[in-house]
Amino acid sequence: MAGILSNLKSTVIAGFILTVIMVVVVVAITGEGMPWGSDWIAFLWRWLHVLSAVMWIGILWYFNFVQIPSMPKIPDEQKPAISKVIAPAALFWFRWAAMATIITGLLLALGSGYLMQALTLGLMDGVAKHTAIGIGMWLGLIMWFNVWFVIWPNQKIALGIVDAEADAKAASARKAMLFSRTNTLLSFPMLYAMVSAQNIY
Repeated sequence: MAGILSNLKSTVIAGFILTVIMVVVVVAITGEGMPWGSDWIAFLWRWLHVLSAVMWIGILWYFNFVQIPSMPKIPDEQKPAISKVIAPAALFWFRWAAMATIITGLLLALGSGYLMQALTLGLMDGVAKHTAIGIGMWLGLIMWFNVWFVIWPNQKIALGIVDAEADAKAASARKAMLFSRTNTLLSFPMLYAMVSAQNIY
């Protein structure tokens, strides 16, 4: 077991295998939840959407609740460990989790037949669920745009991935932080909209 848990790739693979075993056990015990039906395919997109979103929002909150507030407390000689190693790796998973969340969410909405109703905020049909999920989708799209077109380009400058003067690095770091905080602010109503669409309406 320690061999599996000592390697992240092995841990992730084992997590997926355990999930498959769980599905087989549930189907065997209950006779329900058989994979490959249309309902199950829609669920699979939802599950992948949630997995991606947990990674995305988890890293967003790590940046805003842990890394950014902790940076002033870290001695200057130790800061390169964050800026040269941890932050670039976290930003890789952060931006690709954002992309996966948007793609799986749009495919889920398309496959479930409510993409246009949600994108028009339920104004086409007056369905509250479509309004709620639509608000969540638009907030998610704004957050995704911020990640790819504001936060990541500015972080590349701030972290020295792209050459820039010290003043430009400081300005880019501040801009990236402010847009990251914007995404943190938007994450609360976005998550409420998404969850409420599935549980209230």
